Order: sequence, then structure tokens, then C-alpha cells
Amino acid sequence: MTAKPKVFYTATAKATGDGRKGHVASSDGLIDLDLVIPNPLMTPKKANPELLFASGYSACFNSAFQSAAKMMKIKLEGSHVTAKVGIGPVSMHEFALAVTLEVEAFGIDQATAEEIAAKADTMCPYSNAVRGNIEVQVTVTARESIDA
Repeated sequence: MTAKPKVFYTATAKATGDGRKGHVASSDGLIDLDLVIPNPLMTPKKANPELLFASGYSACFNSAFQSAAKMMKIKLEGSHVTAKVGIGPVSMHEFALAVTLEVEAFGIDQATAEEIAAKADTMCPYSNAVRGNIEVQVTVTARESIDA
């Protein structure tokens, strides 16, 4: 069982309309979007929940990656994290998500980058929230320089 956090920040958003074809807005006005159901045959013209989740997870994991490097006293030139969030059926009327996190680490070697990613996975609240519920694949690529 996961320990209950001492919450220091709460994001609030409300969905209205027809769910995945509706509208979502945050209480602070920073997010105010019409939504569309993902369609594998078309490039979306509006956001969808998977896009929002991918944005949050990539930012969170990148922050955890950089924090883990600092904790491990590893000088990191920089990092990028791309989150790919897929949705699909697992049975009749039941859908699930699958996530791929693609980590690029700059200025360190591959083995070190993989160690940092493993530590980041334990630190990231998104990773902790989905562990055991969503398949998450983490790939790590170390590069010599951010300019390479």
C-alpha cells in the first residue's frame, strides 16, 4: 500500500459535455480545451485525455530524472523525456493504457543514464501512481552532448 502524501498542491480541472468529446478546464484558467476522441486514422485537431496524460508524465519523469542525477551526485548536461500514451481495448467494453517513456540523457554514459532512470522511476509520482496498473516501458539513450 502506498503512503498517503502530505499534499502541498492540488490541481483542479472539470470535464463537461460529452466526456471525451467534451471540454476540460482547469480552475486557474491555464487549461481550457475542447477534447476529441483519439482516432488512429486521423491526426487530431484537438487535445485528448491521452495527450494531456503524456504531457504530465513526460514533465514529471524528466523532473524526477534530473533530481535523481543530483541526488546521485552525477553531473548531467540535460535530459529530455518523450511520453507516448496509447489506448486500446483489452476486452469487450474495457480499455487500458500503455506508456512508453523515451529518456534522452546528455553528457553521461549509457549505464549511468540507466541507473538514473531506475531511480527516477521510484521517485516520479506518475510512475508510482500507475505501477502495477499500466504497462510502462522505459527506454534510455545516453548522448555525449545536448548538441549532438
